[in-house]
Amino acid sequence: MHRIARLLGWLALASLIFVTVVPIGLRPVSGAPVSLERLGAFAVLGFLFAFGYPKRPAQVLVLVIIAAAGLEAFQLLEATRHGRMADFLVKAAGGGIGVAIGSGLAALPAFRRGVEA
Repeated sequence: MHRIARLLGWLALASLIFVTVVPIGLRPVSGAPVSLERLGAFAVLGFLFAFGYPKRPAQVLVLVIIAAAGLEAFQLLEATRHGRMADFLVKAAGGGIGVAIGSGLAALPAFRRGVEA
């Protein structure tokens, strides 16, 4: 189960990179408030990585925060996008929530069997 979470985490990160750096017209729209989209996307990312790498919660949190900062910075390279501190903070908060939930779930006895990393 942890291996699947790792794979899904890396796929989620690749997807977030794609939707963050493409022109705004190519970005998928869910209809939810954009802050909720950001929070949710990074919560899922943090959860998947924390569950996939249960012995490395601090490194996972750093990775998610760096990803949030990097993606906001990359948006400055695309004319139709903008990187904002407020957006970064929402993404980092979502990532932190996801890491906390993923780490907590991974620590439960039912999920501790077969932990490799």
